[in-house]
Amino acid sequence: MRESGVRNAGRRPGRRGVLAGAGALAAAAWLAPAVARAAGRRGRGGERAAAGGLARATLPRPSGPFPVGTVSVRLVDRSRPDPWVPEVPYRELMVSLRYPAREVAGLRRAPQLTAGEAAAFDQLNNFAGLLPAGAVDWAGTRTFAYEDAPLDRRHGPRPVVLYSPGVLDPRSFGTTLTDELASRGHVVVTVDHTYEVSAVEFPGGRVLTSVLPAEAEAAAEAGTLTELLRKTAAVRVADTRFVLDQLTALPAGGGQLPWRFRHAVDTGAIGMFGQSAGGFTALQAMHDDPRLTAAADLDGVLAYVQEDTEPGGLSPVAVDGLEGPVLLMGMEGHDHHSVPSWGALWEHSTGPRADLTLSGSRHATFTDAAWMLPSLAPRLGLPAEAVAETIGTIPAGRAVAAQRAYVAGFFASRLLGRGDESLWEGPSPLFPEIRFVS
Repeated sequence: MRESGVRNAGRRPGRRGVLAGAGALAAAAWLAPAVARAAGRRGRGGERAAAGGLARATLPRPSGPFPVGTVSVRLVDRSRPDPWVPEVPYRELMVSLRYPAREVAGLRRAPQLTAGEAAAFDQLNNFAGLLPAGAVDWAGTRTFAYEDAPLDRRHGPRPVVLYSPGVLDPRSFGTTLTDELASRGHVVVTVDHTYEVSAVEFPGGRVLTSVLPAEAEAAAEAGTLTELLRKTAAVRVADTRFVLDQLTALPAGGGQLPWRFRHAVDTGAIGMFGQSAGGFTALQAMHDDPRLTAAADLDGVLAYVQEDTEPGGLSPVAVDGLEGPVLLMGMEGHDHHSVPSWGALWEHSTGPRADLTLSGSRHATFTDAAWMLPSLAPRLGLPAEAVAETIGTIPAGRAVAAQRAYVAGFFASRLLGRGDESLWEGPSPLFPEIRFVS
C-alpha cells in the first residue's frame, strides 16, 4: 500500500520513500495519516461508518486446482539480537506456510489477521487516512486457506515462493497472490518483519507492535533518514536469509519448520516476491543469497531515496544487477525508464527480465487493498476520487486477474520450467491492462 501517506505541503500525495514506506513514514513533520489517526483524527468515511456499524472486507477465491492449507510458525534466530529492540537477545519472526492441501472438508478458514493484529492494524496502516479507525472489522475477514489442512503429497517436492510485504503491512496483506500460488501447486512462506509491521501476534497471544513511528520521528529530527532506510532493508534481508536457512535445513530434518514439510519442498527451486519494500527485499535477497533463483518486485523502488524518481542512493542490487530471472511490475507511470533504480537494475542485469506496467493502477493495487477497498467504499461512504488515488481506476477483478496471471506465470516458468510462455512474448488480448516496457 502507499506506505504511511506523508504529505508534503503544496504537493499532491503519491507513493514516496525508499522502500516506499519507511522513508514516507519518516519524512517531514509527522503528517502521516496513520499517526494522526492514532492521535484521534477521523478518516474521510467516518460518519457513515459510525452510524452503520462495522464493515467487513472479503478476499477473492483462489483459481488454482488445489485447495489451500495454512499453518503459522514462530521462528527464533539466536545468532543475532533483535535489531529494533537490542535488549532482546534473539530475533523472532512469525511466518505462515500456504500449501496445496489434500482435503479441507470440515476445516476452518483462516482469518487474515488475528484479533491482536487486527486491533493494531486498525490504528496503524497504510490507508493514509482514507479509512476511519473503528469502522472495519479487520478480524472478521476470512481467507480461503484452511487451518492445518493435510498436505497434498501426490506430486513430490514442490517449488517454494517467499513473500515479503510492504512496510507496516502484515504478511497476510498479499493473500490474494499468496493463496493463488499455493492453489497452483507452490509452497508459499509469508514473513512478518517483527517491530516493523503494524503488529504481529505470537503463540499465546503475545502481540508486538511497530517501533517504526518512533524510529522514524527520531531519524527525521536527527537527519538520519537514509541510515534508517538502510537499516530497514538490511533487517528485512537478514530475516529472509534466516527463513531460507530453515527451509534448506528441512529436507534433512533440521530447522524449525514443521517436520511434515520435510519432503514437500524443493529447496533447489526457491523464488521470492513482494510489494513495495517487500519487492526491494526480494531482489536484494536474491542478490545476496544464491538460494533464491527468481524474484519479482511489485512496485518497490530499489534505492534509499525519498522519491521514486530521485536519482542516487542506489541499493547493491540496483548497482550490480542480477543474473537470474527478474520480474518488475509497476503502477501506471513506473517503469525502468522513469524510476532510476529500476533503470540501473535493468542496465546491469544479465538474466531474463520483464518490466510490466499495470494500466490504471496505483501503489496499493499490488496488495489485497485492490480487492477490499472497492467493497468497503460504498459501505463506508468513501469518496471515489480518494479510493482511486489509493488503488487506481482499474477494476478490482481485472487487477487481480492480471497480477495472478503474470506473477504465477513467472514462477511457473522460472521455478517449474513450465507455464504459458506466450505470456512473455508480448501483449496479450486476455490481459489488455498489461503493458510490456522494453
